[in-house]
Amino acid sequence: MTLPAITPGHIAIVMDGNGRWAKKRNRPRSMGHQAGLKALKKVIQHCVRLEIKTLTVFAFSSENWNRPEGEVSRLMEIFLRALDKEVDELHKNGVCVRFIGDITAFKPVIQTKMLAAQTLTSGNTRLTANVAVNYGGRWEITQAAIRLAKAVTEGRLSLNNVDEPEFAKFLALADSSDPDLFIRTGGEMRISNFLLWQSAYTEFYFTPVLWPDFDEQSLEQAVAAFQSRERRFGRTGEQVKGSINA
Repeated sequence: MTLPAITPGHIAIVMDGNGRWAKKRNRPRSMGHQAGLKALKKVIQHCVRLEIKTLTVFAFSSENWNRPEGEVSRLMEIFLRALDKEVDELHKNGVCVRFIGDITAFKPVIQTKMLAAQTLTSGNTRLTANVAVNYGGRWEITQAAIRLAKAVTEGRLSLNNVDEPEFAKFLALADSSDPDLFIRTGGEMRISNFLLWQSAYTEFYFTPVLWPDFDEQSLEQAVAAFQSRERRFGRTGEQVKGSINA
């Protein structure tokens, strides 16, 4: 498929369906998570080919700690191996890897490898891949409010200057554009506390495809759906067309 010139600059993905993918095959849930990692690798590579500048994926929510202890432990093992095996290749492909969320909840060895991955890839510009771990949208907004309040209290910011753009500077993705396209796999039609602030005008795309089966063609279908929509941002359709023709 040849995509039109206009592609979303920032794609956010809730990667859902690993467990169900494994269950359908009578395999352990960990097998689904491993397959999901392979799918993520494919999607990152295809985002680079499509010249998409930012990809933000929901890898592990703050609520995922409530899953069975054995599954969480296995997820951490898979995550650790991915940090060992995949980061060098991502670096060679020009991908900047960043982690958003409260990483202090992870074991020190995982924190160290996450920070090392960020440092190694920090100068890359082909694609920024934000990986949300131990993340929740409400948590992010609360943390931003705390940091903003501290800045006001310490005199670094005037309360009179607080507005939406100023508040956004305290968010985890302060230096990124808001997502243009939000994809959720697995058939569920909710955003599950992901990028609540940033998704105010994002286009949503829900697909029944389970995450391990989400491939390059699936990504192109989501992008094509995005390209078929008219983004008005509160304006009328006539206003949008007028600005394009101007």
